[in-house]
Amino acid sequence: MSTISSALTWTLQRLSNSSPPPPNGPPLSEKPPTRTPTPLLPLQPPPLSPVTLTGYSPSTSTQLMSPALAEEIRLLLPPLLQLHETWSLRYSLEQHGVSLSTLYDRTGTATAGAAAGGGHVLVVRDSAGGIFGAFLNEPPKPTGRYIGTGECFLWKSSQAPLRFWAFPYSGINEYLILADGNYLSIGGGYVYFRPCGRGERRLILFVVRGRNRDGKYGLWLNDTFDKGLSQPCETFGNEPLSEEGEKFEVIGVEVWKVG
Repeated sequence: MSTISSALTWTLQRLSNSSPPPPNGPPLSEKPPTRTPTPLLPLQPPPLSPVTLTGYSPSTSTQLMSPALAEEIRLLLPPLLQLHETWSLRYSLEQHGVSLSTLYDRTGTATAGAAAGGGHVLVVRDSAGGIFGAFLNEPPKPTGRYIGTGECFLWKSSQAPLRFWAFPYSGINEYLILADGNYLSIGGGYVYFRPCGRGERRLILFVVRGRNRDGKYGLWLNDTFDKGLSQPCETFGNEPLSEEGEKFEVIGVEVWKVG
């Protein structure tokens, strides 16, 4: 009995004098290691496929639009239209003849397999070799009144190497797209208030060959596509698009459907 009692006493003494086993992880007196959070990178949209241009005839000698120029214009289009990879040629002065009415017909009617919405890119070439134009969020049609929204813009480019300038909508007025049987204008018109009696005034819009109130055109083409005008205008805050000056001679015209 004394041996068993001595063994139990010795075991109890060992248990009371021994330190408890360390818990899992670092001792309580030590701070846990600092973990640096990984920064979240912004979501990047998938790269867009290159634009494919369709509609040129094999016999077309002068092509105003190029894939490189189309990519520059594409960056300024509404986001949904940027996703469209195929641009179709709806009107070409060289392929379809010198006729503003033909331009209206071919841009205002959807071809087989083409959607009704979308937008149109107008391309003009002058006798100095300059290439410039506009994006129209609605097809031009001879309504005699202004149409379009702030998605419209003017643009100009220079070749070899390609340089590109864009003139977005300023928001100052709403003189965006104006067309009739004699001309096509982007930017223009003027307004004035006419007294209506009893101190009231009525806002009257007068269309004077696409002019805005300071008498300037952003871009204007006549019905035979031989003469054009481009002047600084309030609608887009643009500079003249042609290097020939405010008046220029038209050599080529194209309209591309996007979407």
